Amino acid sequence: MKTDTPSARTGLVVKNTGSWYTVRTDDGQLVESKIKGNFRLKGIRSTNPVAVGDRVTIVTNQEGTAFISGIEDRRNYIIRKSINLSKQSHILAANVDQAFLLVTVSRPETSTTFIDRFLASAEAYRVPVILLFNKTDLLDDDLRRYQEMMIRLYETVGYECYAISAETGQGLEQLKTLLSGKVTLLSGNSGVGKSTLINQLVPGANLRTAEISDAHNLGQHTTTFSEMIPVADGWLIDTPGIKGFGTFDMEPGELTGYFREIFHFSKGCRFSNCTHTQEPGCAVLQALDDHFIAQSRYQSYLSMLNDKDESKYREAY
Repeated sequence: MKTDTPSARTGLVVKNTGSWYTVRTDDGQLVESKIKGNFRLKGIRSTNPVAVGDRVTIVTNQEGTAFISGIEDRRNYIIRKSINLSKQSHILAANVDQAFLLVTVSRPETSTTFIDRFLASAEAYRVPVILLFNKTDLLDDDLRRYQEMMIRLYETVGYECYAISAETGQGLEQLKTLLSGKVTLLSGNSGVGKSTLINQLVPGANLRTAEISDAHNLGQHTTTFSEMIPVADGWLIDTPGIKGFGTFDMEPGELTGYFREIFHFSKGCRFSNCTHTQEPGCAVLQALDDHFIAQSRYQSYLSMLNDKDESKYREAY
């Protein structure tokens, strides 16, 4: 029978490598910690009940091993459907002030479906998103026009957008201002340039980067775990590149509220429970016909409306 009463300390989870969590204690120490087994018995339907950005309590046993024994209430978090375990979620990060979604219109192309799923999930959990269109220096005239069209689309919806080049440094001074004093999640598909961007923003970070595969025009995973990196009096959370973004625990009736322009027009629908698919007197369908709602955004809404079909989580978006 144990007689020791380990002392408890509090801190911030700054890195997650799967089975171990690096906790920066309030006195500035970095402590490698594990999760106590009973954490997985508390009904948290997640592959990672503790996430980077969590405020936690840790205790150290007689053998010197630190265990996370408690999590403070989260202000918010970004969550997505776990790719391998369809009934569970994966929390990308907790307690964030904003998210930077890094996208590219070429090499590789980020789909509007991926962008819209990320934005809807962020809306659901009250995380402001800024869209960063990277690799602007690589675009020919046609792709540049396409990028400008994409930026206009998302700015019209109400999202801040910036055209940048992590390779040349274009637009990065503005980003440093946006990062100042905030906790910022950085996310995006594999290959969009997250590691290159961080290396530019954080001198000395020395994150590994990889070339785009010419065979499939796809990125390779260079980050395999989430980590908080100090930057501009704040924190930048680097996350592994993700291919798809399955949304989690969203009821069809809630979904309208996560698409800003659809929510705006839905107030004019004849029926309060309108799904905006085929009902008479639907103001959203009328706005779609009148080109006040982009077809790509509406298709993303429909794809998420159909997410009750579990097989859709296994597709590449």
